[in-house]
Amino acid sequence: MDEAATPAPAARDGESERLRRWRLVLGGAAESSCGGLGGAEGGGAGGDAGMDAALAALYNRDGDGGANGRGGGPRSANLGGSAPSVADWLTDIRGYFPSSVVRVMQTDALERLNLKRMLMEPEMMEAVEPDVHLVGTLLSLSQVMPEAARESARAVVRSVVEDLERRLAQRTRSVVQGALDRSARTHRPRRAADIDWNRTIRRNLAHYLPEYGTVVPQNLVGYARRSRGVQRDVVLAIDQSGSMAQSVVYAGVFGAVLASIRALKTSMVVFDTSVVDLTDQLSDPVEVLFGTRLGGGTDINRALAYCEGLIGRPQDSVLVLISDLYEGGVREEMVRRVASMTAAGVQVVVLLALSDEGAPSYSRENAAALAALGVPAFACTPDRFPDLMAAAIQGRSLKAWAEQEETGGAEPV
Repeated sequence: MDEAATPAPAARDGESERLRRWRLVLGGAAESSCGGLGGAEGGGAGGDAGMDAALAALYNRDGDGGANGRGGGPRSANLGGSAPSVADWLTDIRGYFPSSVVRVMQTDALERLNLKRMLMEPEMMEAVEPDVHLVGTLLSLSQVMPEAARESARAVVRSVVEDLERRLAQRTRSVVQGALDRSARTHRPRRAADIDWNRTIRRNLAHYLPEYGTVVPQNLVGYARRSRGVQRDVVLAIDQSGSMAQSVVYAGVFGAVLASIRALKTSMVVFDTSVVDLTDQLSDPVEVLFGTRLGGGTDINRALAYCEGLIGRPQDSVLVLISDLYEGGVREEMVRRVASMTAAGVQVVVLLALSDEGAPSYSRENAAALAALGVPAFACTPDRFPDLMAAAIQGRSLKAWAEQEETGGAEPV
């Protein structure tokens, strides 16, 4: 037999795997082209047939999704049945697919199918893969959930919040406290680590000794470490319209972390067409999140008016406005308030999003108006937020910071 006409075993296996994957992607309609599926191959106890059935239940237009997963049409969207069957489906996909794929399918189910009603059933809470997307959905439904479902939802939210705190809290405290320690200058630094060498060298260029190729630092410039008392006031103003769900979750966690830093006086308000002050709940970010009301309109001007009343030391204050800037109130008054606060010395930060997914749709007109005041608006990932706060606390140019961080997580407008 001609060896060139006979595929090597590895090649045959690769071709079979390619056809298998296409069959799972395209559904039962592709069986004539890609071949059938083995019953016990692939991930999970149900093998390929079980994986196909799980995919068919979510993506087949006719919703057949039977044991063989052979829906008659191309992958589309449908998921029938009661809440318990959906809970079983969510449990199944966690057995068949890795977590990254589970989150994609779960997001598809939440967005494309009628799962919001089903999520109000307690048994659903035990089957879902907790993530930020799910928390946003639960928060949007929290006011209409039965009490039993609310308790289950609270447990899911707490698990996500605790995971975020483990990932973000330590670095946030370290970076922000470091910025506070370096926010004041001294000519008598106590330790070598407190010397600002760049400023010290510039200050002592007149004492350069060419024969030794060095500068004699007769006048030191360093960082004054202040550990007592409140050094900065931070106000977080968070737009709780539906499009800001992820930002609300991350902001709630960061608000609680900032409130735990003694040198900061942290206030947190959420707003739509009304304003709610959640400062007294910052010790528990879960309570903060359940104090939000995702959805509704937006009145940024009203929120800024309230925040102005919280600021007693403008030159030592940072206001973080997290909003897509679609203003339902008086736009001109909103811009005027920002101008007034910045003129008084408040460091105003405008985040179009605080999430891993970049900037959402936002009002470019309002963003441009704020940028003209020297207040750039940009999206920021959670991993970069501590550095942003450090820059704001130190009074650095946020426009320059955003431009430097453009490739690292902050996207300037």
